[in-house]
Amino acid sequence: MTNNKNYYAVIMAGGIGTRFWPISTSKHPKQFHDVLGVGQTLIQRTFERINDLVPSKNILIATNENYEDLVLKQLSKVNKNQVLLEPAMKNTAPCILYAALKIYDQNPDAVMLVAPSDHWIDDENEFTKNIKTSFDACAEKDILMTLGIQPDTPNTGYGYIQFKKETSEIKKVRNFTEKPDLQTAQKFLESGDYLWNAGIFVWSAKSIITAFKNYLPKMVDILDDGNNVYNTNFEDDFIKNNYTKCKSISIDFGIMEKAKNVHVLPVDFGWSDLGTWGSLYNKLEKDETNNAVVGANTIFRDANGNMVRTQSGKKVVIQGLSDFIIIEKDDVLLICPKKDEQDIKQISAAVKTMFGDENV
Repeated sequence: MTNNKNYYAVIMAGGIGTRFWPISTSKHPKQFHDVLGVGQTLIQRTFERINDLVPSKNILIATNENYEDLVLKQLSKVNKNQVLLEPAMKNTAPCILYAALKIYDQNPDAVMLVAPSDHWIDDENEFTKNIKTSFDACAEKDILMTLGIQPDTPNTGYGYIQFKKETSEIKKVRNFTEKPDLQTAQKFLESGDYLWNAGIFVWSAKSIITAFKNYLPKMVDILDDGNNVYNTNFEDDFIKNNYTKCKSISIDFGIMEKAKNVHVLPVDFGWSDLGTWGSLYNKLEKDETNNAVVGANTIFRDANGNMVRTQSGKKVVIQGLSDFIIIEKDDVLLICPKKDEQDIKQISAAVKTMFGDENV
């Protein structure tokens, strides 16, 4: 682990992950679950991965105020002062500005990584190397960086980043495209100058604050009152009183798609955003008939391509079923074709209507 005092990180951990229902609920979202059955929750694995490069005291967790206890329980190296509590869900831009102002107050020379809490990365050494490269670049130049994943399929569930074809390792970004249709995604893949947008960012605290002043100045006016409230006893009350006044907007729409100094580092470290049960299925080991299992003791008869997750040791027999998602949590059982996994968000809403808030 490094001792570089200028390295900081912000782990974004405020989402609910409704497409991972019934495991992920508003009271206990997916980032606080061990969804792959590896002995660590997603946020624990994310913290340890980042802690290989960033000192633990310099890692901040941005989350909903309802999840403070979960964060402190699962991350033993984190204290309350490192947990940034969002009084309302306002998308990513406000909490990134909040974190940047807090970090800049601590260290004007800081470079900071912003990363989701619920992604999975296979090659963590390569990830660390890529972040170090990005830190070095952002410490030297006034640039905003993102990591772009080398695409291997024309996936329509991700945003895309087009870059200038240059010999340098870090490329200038031409533009961003939100989730394209299949035909467009296929063209992007064939062109060779598009990457998946992973939502992983690196910049200096100074550079991102400057970008906010240029493109979201009203948000800066709200969260930076000039009285140095950050890292004092007044910070919590200031955020409670002002954060809800911020516009709800993503960092992508608010800053990255407008700024002129955006660069991307193409990376390939075995990334998955684990956004759906299907993406989890893709990361898990399969048996000889392509069934993936977490938790259960299973017998499959004339069954293939299924994703099964139950409480540990549950005895499950599945016959004549192919390409289904079968998920058990407490007294809830979900059985859904994999092809319909995008409907799970709507399914959880129907469950809330029929069975009550405690189930979602």
